Amino acid sequence: MRSLGEELAALSGAKIAYLAPNAAGNTWYPYRFIEPTTRNEPYLSSALHVVADAIAAANAAGVPTEKVMLLGFSQGACLALEYAARNPQRYGAVFGLSGGLIGATLPTYTGSLANTPVLLGCSDVDFHIPLARVQESAKAFRALGANVDERIYPNMGHTINEDEMKAVVSGIKEVAT
Repeated sequence: MRSLGEELAALSGAKIAYLAPNAAGNTWYPYRFIEPTTRNEPYLSSALHVVADAIAAANAAGVPTEKVMLLGFSQGACLALEYAARNPQRYGAVFGLSGGLIGATLPTYTGSLANTPVLLGCSDVDFHIPLARVQESAKAFRALGANVDERIYPNMGHTINEDEMKAVVSGIKEVAT
């Protein structure tokens, strides 16, 4: 993720700071994201605290939450999306690349994301991320008042593509101005 942060900073031309916390044992939680959330505890709660700590560090450095952008791929995307849904407020943007909200079934999230831009990019045949979960996640974010950009790519697999990179770069430029 650090190399992705460097690439996005270079592509956007924006002066940004990026925090890329490490997952203990290189995994945020041990089981699939569509398992019951209790099965991924206490790891999931710990991972969500790591995100909260990163946002607190950004705030302490003078970056208001409405300028903070959450970005993740795969497990990191699921974690970023879940954090934003559980802690709704205005963020600079939320980018979930090949991810969806966490749990066997989604709860009813409450609060407002106050028109936060949320990008959900995923393949229609991603073997880790069911298309239906991406669609359910988009619906949940719309209900939270997010400005959702849902991009489903045919036959792509579990990866990040150029269109997603362009969308993230555009989002960074929008927030960084």
